[in-house]
Amino acid sequence: MTRTGNTSPENAHIYLTGSGIAALASAVLLIRDAGVPGGNIHILEKARVAGGALDGSGDAEKGFVTRGGRMHERHYTCYWDLLSGIPSLENPDVSVTDETFEFNERLIAHGQARLLRAGRRLDVSSYGLSLMQQGRLLKLIYESEASLGDRRIEEWFDGAFFETNFWLIWSTMFAFQRWSSLAEMRRYMRRFIHMVEGLPRLGGILRTKYEQYHSVVVPLQRWLENKGVEFRFGVEVVDIGFEIAGGRKRATVLELAEGGSLPLGVNDYVFTTLGSITESSDNGAWDRVPVLKGLAESGAWKLWKKIAAKDPAFGNPSVFCDHIDGSKWYSFTATLKDPVFHDYMEEFSGNLSGTGGLVTLTDSNWLMSFVIARQPHFPNQPRDVKIFWGYGLYPDRKGNFVDKTMAECTGKEILDELWGHLKIQDLMKPFVDEGKVNCIPVAMPFVDALFMTRKIGDRPDVLPEGTENFAFLGQFVEAPHDCVFTVEYSVRTAQMAVYGLFDTGKAVSPVYDSIHNPKYLIEAARAISR
Repeated sequence: MTRTGNTSPENAHIYLTGSGIAALASAVLLIRDAGVPGGNIHILEKARVAGGALDGSGDAEKGFVTRGGRMHERHYTCYWDLLSGIPSLENPDVSVTDETFEFNERLIAHGQARLLRAGRRLDVSSYGLSLMQQGRLLKLIYESEASLGDRRIEEWFDGAFFETNFWLIWSTMFAFQRWSSLAEMRRYMRRFIHMVEGLPRLGGILRTKYEQYHSVVVPLQRWLENKGVEFRFGVEVVDIGFEIAGGRKRATVLELAEGGSLPLGVNDYVFTTLGSITESSDNGAWDRVPVLKGLAESGAWKLWKKIAAKDPAFGNPSVFCDHIDGSKWYSFTATLKDPVFHDYMEEFSGNLSGTGGLVTLTDSNWLMSFVIARQPHFPNQPRDVKIFWGYGLYPDRKGNFVDKTMAECTGKEILDELWGHLKIQDLMKPFVDEGKVNCIPVAMPFVDALFMTRKIGDRPDVLPEGTENFAFLGQFVEAPHDCVFTVEYSVRTAQMAVYGLFDTGKAVSPVYDSIHNPKYLIEAARAISR
């Protein structure tokens, strides 16, 4: 990638809109690799906390909550390189990368209860694919992305495909829907072909010591603040002005909420995270249903729409954010002041806490899944308190045990549905009646927006042609060959931005090329044919 900026790093001032992993990574790379002084970097965040989708909060009394968690694996080259120089939350002599790798060497994922039906474990030794379905899957891998256009997954496979173990495992692992982008599924197959053989056991999945806010975001924020980076919370950028002429594109001003503005001088740059999968989220409670919000409450999507209207090269946000019925799902976090549920699941699954992983209820109308992480999952979690997280891909369907859609359910009702599927209503009733169980549901209208069908060009380049002093970051810009809905994708866009605007002598890390490794191809072919 060629350099497009011309300011010496010592004199550059960089404004980052948003404080998700892409922005935090950009700030680290600007200091570490480009030589920009930390005091010259300003992170503008409308919320009161950093981290974007990498969140985690709460306590034992009010209940803990995570809206979701990003999957990790060993071949995230951009991500682990970034965190290799960041001290961990609790030990300044150990990096986040080393802490995570060591944690996963002690707690190796080997799920023994990946799929359930009627409260019993299913045999997942076979993906259950017919010869025709195997052929379609292999054909998809080698189809060109351009030829797929904005086709949906359901346009490629027959109806029976969506009843197979492969689809149930694949879709709930990565949150794909039948109507999701076929091009994105192709990228996932190519990018994660080395994991296809082990997915029924969750082989190769890595977890952080705590939820990702405390394990990743807090250490990054602490490192950046120690370098002098300014975090300005409660500051919302509502528009960006550009000068576009003669093939040149230059950001000139940041328009702030409530009428303020921030002019950009000759040495100023702006890195903008486009879109957001957790934008407009709403938390419910044990006795309160979360509210499904939308574009009206969304700052990030409205900002991108204003930016996109200025130049066709700035992408097409509407294909991602205008279809909430297709992009929404609901998650929930349960807090229990008794180990009875966790003890039951350890005995039922054969997995000690933290060695299992996602459990999917295949006969759930909501297609509900849940996961029990290693405890404690929060650094402030008391020893006698346990938590687990779950989600439902089809929130508009009525439950099997609760006569409501998931979207209409309180936290208590969501757990009633879960207890019913596991056939443990009688086991859990005394603890629910004693107030030892809490559950916070979350409505997320845009969480699957990145899988909506799209065409080439709908995601803008990190550095659009002619860019002089700005970059686009995050899940909704184009990073060729890599997969959205991963922290690796966000950090890769940060590398592309920093290494493209400044002379660092460094190249963007290559995407792990398992698709051209015969070993993994043979293993994957064997796995899908079982």
